[in-house]
Amino acid sequence: MTDDTPRRTATAVLVLAALFAAWAGWSWYAAAHDDAHAYSRTRDEALQAGEQAVQNLNTLDYRNLGPGLKTWQDSTTSDLYRQITQGRAAFEAQVTKARTVTSARILDAAVAELDERSGLARVLVAVEITVTPPEGDPVTKQSRLVGKVTRTSGGWKLSELGQAPAESA
Repeated sequence: MTDDTPRRTATAVLVLAALFAAWAGWSWYAAAHDDAHAYSRTRDEALQAGEQAVQNLNTLDYRNLGPGLKTWQDSTTSDLYRQITQGRAAFEAQVTKARTVTSARILDAAVAELDERSGLARVLVAVEITVTPPEGDPVTKQSRLVGKVTRTSGGWKLSELGQAPAESA
């Protein structure tokens, strides 16, 4: 009689490895195609675009207005885009006269609402804005903003932006 123990052990290990590989492959596929995963990816894209757009719209150097305002336009859509383009000449004159440099830093942000079907999201953004005048010390303030981002053929873009309502005591 021959001892089949090594062969049986090898066969059992091979079967277990094949089962594990099948389970791992199925789990990976299911996770990659899960609706919750797709939703969270969409939420993250909207949030990142909202943060970047708010930072862009609160950053401008009077010495480099053309590219700065082009970034504003590239970050926006809808009524906000129209407001920027229609009032551009007057705004350029105002910023050039004031000779200020503004820079923004995002402190925190969150998606408050996301409607994947309509391609709309509402973002809440806390931002620190530093305004440097031509003479004197820079002034820094923190602001809470509410924005709407809209999915466009060019990605998510900011379509509305305003101050967040103040909390009542």
